[in-house]
Amino acid sequence: MRFLFKNLILAPLAFLYGFVVFIRNKCFDFGIFKSQKYNFPIISVGNITIGGTGKTPHTEYLLELLQQENFKVAMVSRGYRRKSKGLVVATENSTANDIGDEPYQMLRKFPNVSIGVDSKRKRAIDFLKKNNPSIQAVVLDDAYQHRYVVAGISILLINYNRLIYNDRILPYGRLRESADECDRADIIIVTKCPQEVRPIDLRLIHKNLNVKPHQKLYFSTFEYKEIYPVFPSVKNVWNIAHLQEQKAGILIVTGIVSANDLYRYVEEKIGYFEKIKFKDHHRFSKRDIRRIEQRFNNMTQRSKIILVSEKDAARLLSDVAFPEKLKPYVYTIPIKVKFLLDQQEMFNKQIVEYVRENKRNGRFS
Repeated sequence: MRFLFKNLILAPLAFLYGFVVFIRNKCFDFGIFKSQKYNFPIISVGNITIGGTGKTPHTEYLLELLQQENFKVAMVSRGYRRKSKGLVVATENSTANDIGDEPYQMLRKFPNVSIGVDSKRKRAIDFLKKNNPSIQAVVLDDAYQHRYVVAGISILLINYNRLIYNDRILPYGRLRESADECDRADIIIVTKCPQEVRPIDLRLIHKNLNVKPHQKLYFSTFEYKEIYPVFPSVKNVWNIAHLQEQKAGILIVTGIVSANDLYRYVEEKIGYFEKIKFKDHHRFSKRDIRRIEQRFNNMTQRSKIILVSEKDAARLLSDVAFPEKLKPYVYTIPIKVKFLLDQQEMFNKQIVEYVRENKRNGRFS
């Protein structure tokens, strides 16, 4: 029955959707739809698959790298699922409701980065251009399909566990556009790779992606770092080692595309855990909070915490109704990008040299 539904209903819809996207891309290719070029460094990060490729950690990697090289950086995002409208420039008083959970997460980590959110990326870039003369580079988050702005370097992320050449167009599969459109990328990063991956598998991916001469292919994985309290007023009393020693109870609460990597990590490091999963970018309602609280109270372990992703933490921090009595137990766990095959130095050099060579035009004057 499921096979018939996918082939009789979803396949025709996927064909129509793919055709519309194909025509849209050709309109950009032939100049019918206009794309804005800038004379300063713009780096775009995005994907072809709906969610789950690690855009936020890789965007954070770029921001951290460029700041370490003493570049003045801005980040522009759509600000998905925010409650505000139009262009919003982040301030120290911004919340996830104002700018979206992912930009708010980055604002907390990189307070010196200018952050603007707008569905019209060009408008946000132009505003930053006018009001922040010292900025030398702009990172565009989730902008692979946003072709109204031409990036100097376009980075395409592909999930190792859902390679695009094995996938289908929406709604039959999870591709936003044809896998052939990966040709537009300057850099392709296959993300979420196993820590130990066979060279033959990497060669097969390189072959199946049909990497072009102008493109660089990298492979990355994620590393989980030490947990810390979500709410700044809470004293940090736990770390992974203590949780292991105490055989603590872990309630993992997530509103992200896939929490499987987190589940595997917690199971490996600590053992047993319970979980509550919501859809991506989920805003926790009062009913959700009651459910979390009840589930947490029913856990019988003497020591226990609630563990959330950093994206979920951004939403919880902006929730004024979150119960005070739960705050001391809520922790989050950061993710860091790690490049495989000793590719980190090569990737860093490619990004830094691009910005350094183009930033002379990049002072917003």
